[in-house]
Amino acid sequence: MNSMPSFVKKTLRIRGSRHSALDTARSRVAMISVVFVLAYILVAVRVFDLTIIQGHRAVDRENGTVVAAAAPETFRADIVDRNGVILATSLDTASLFADPALVPDPEQVARELTDLFPDLVYGDTLQRLQRKGRFVWLKRNLTPHEQYQVLELGHPGLDFKTERRRIYPQGPMAAHMVGYTDVDGNGLAGVERSFNRLLEDNGEPLAMTIDIRLQHILRRELLAAVNTYSGKGGAGVIVDIAGGDVLAAVSLPDFDPHDPGAAGPQQLFNNVTLGVYELGSTFKIFSTAALLEFENVGMDYTFNTTEPLKRGRFKISDYHPEKRPMNVPEVFMHSSNIGAALMGEMVGTQRLKDFYQDLGLMDKMAFEIDEVGTPIVPGVWRDINTLTASYGHGIAVTPLQMVMAASSIANGGIAVQPTLIKSKNDNKADAPQKDQTLEPELRIVSPQTAHRMRQLMRLVVTDGTGTNADVPGYSVGGKTGTAEKPGPKGGYDRRKKISSFLGFFPMEAPRYAVFVMVDEPKGTKESFGYATGGWVAAPAVGKIISAMAGVLGIPPTQAGPADDIAASLKRYVDYKPEGDPLASH
Repeated sequence: MNSMPSFVKKTLRIRGSRHSALDTARSRVAMISVVFVLAYILVAVRVFDLTIIQGHRAVDRENGTVVAAAAPETFRADIVDRNGVILATSLDTASLFADPALVPDPEQVARELTDLFPDLVYGDTLQRLQRKGRFVWLKRNLTPHEQYQVLELGHPGLDFKTERRRIYPQGPMAAHMVGYTDVDGNGLAGVERSFNRLLEDNGEPLAMTIDIRLQHILRRELLAAVNTYSGKGGAGVIVDIAGGDVLAAVSLPDFDPHDPGAAGPQQLFNNVTLGVYELGSTFKIFSTAALLEFENVGMDYTFNTTEPLKRGRFKISDYHPEKRPMNVPEVFMHSSNIGAALMGEMVGTQRLKDFYQDLGLMDKMAFEIDEVGTPIVPGVWRDINTLTASYGHGIAVTPLQMVMAASSIANGGIAVQPTLIKSKNDNKADAPQKDQTLEPELRIVSPQTAHRMRQLMRLVVTDGTGTNADVPGYSVGGKTGTAEKPGPKGGYDRRKKISSFLGFFPMEAPRYAVFVMVDEPKGTKESFGYATGGWVAAPAVGKIISAMAGVLGIPPTQAGPADDIAASLKRYVDYKPEGDPLASH
């Protein structure tokens, strides 16, 4: 070794040092690896303990006992409109509770919480904080900011539990149809209630037929009409009469579905499907259709409307009498009660009653929500009931019920039923066709009668009581309705009215029905003091149709006056002078 050259000895010493350093590094790496492995094992054991072993056990803070853990909480399914826009969803929120045993100064905590949350009552909160149990709810579904404020108080006895809160991004926009839930997520109204079990099963979103764009248009114009004429409330509907899809439905006044407890009974009441009303002259659609269907009279058939109609102790008058004989188109376009009553008398009591039955006006309407009203019809249907029911008095139905009955005439005579839930086959080219042997179509009137009624409804808008609903290029037709409300002591109150207009378009081949009703409107200077359907509701329907056309991309037609569907009826009409304010009643 001593004989080795010096450079060899130096090389060996360097190699020895390197081997020593490598061995030390390997040892350290091995030790660190063992530490990480042990840490991972400990974490895995702890996870197994929490999720498998202790996951089946939980402590009930209220009585201190060990109980089986609840099943994992599932999200309540979303509710969406026909285009997938969210109408109702569930979000995680913090709910505040207290462990009274960990609250040393209940008075201070109660005082600070009631200062933070004005809706909490000091006495009630203090009582809760002094209970003997270990768990008490204080406030459910806090916002993140509210949770932060509670944390800032710094009380160890206050804690939070994550819960799911139902959120309605559209607010009151479709509140009566979508409905709402209680604090525990149970449906209490609308679709939330009628499809509660389905929504709880945590399935895919439930799609409604509602189009939130049309819902917004309808609510905006209905609200404007109610406010302009100082109405008590109102109702509005848009229906695709090809299949009965309810595209929009608004009841006013409405409410915030996040806080239904703050709403009054009138706000929670669904005027569209639950309220029943005598809808006045809109029923002349049915009595006129019955006349054309069963009596086969021509358009030139004339009724004596020169004087009020007297039957026994009853007298039927026109709101603004023409005091002259009128033919079928004139009775309809001028909305003559006398003429409509004579039509009903010609049809006969039994046939008119059966016709109303076929239209679905005599029984409770089948619909997907529970809030559906039962019609009020005469207990014993006498001949006088036939006369009054011909112009919409003495029989009360829901607005949606009336719209669907009229749609069954306007769409060609085939009965159409309303629906609020979108079929999974909608808008699919490969959708299976209905088996007509299982669901035969119910024909209400012949295609010829349906065509005549479309002509008459168009005439109402071009030359009758509904001119304020006209929208150039869209061939709107329909019928006005003005009915006095029943008085508290019998009879009718002339000061309180239900004013409405039902429109269809395009009348050559109607696809959409639009209805607006205002409850107890008051006349204005612009309406010459009148508050009838032609002044109050018809303009709103016209504005809705104009906006709908833009949203749905419906192009206007360029047809001239000679091409109008009502053109062939003009020769039967004795026109009023242009600008006559009474023409809009």
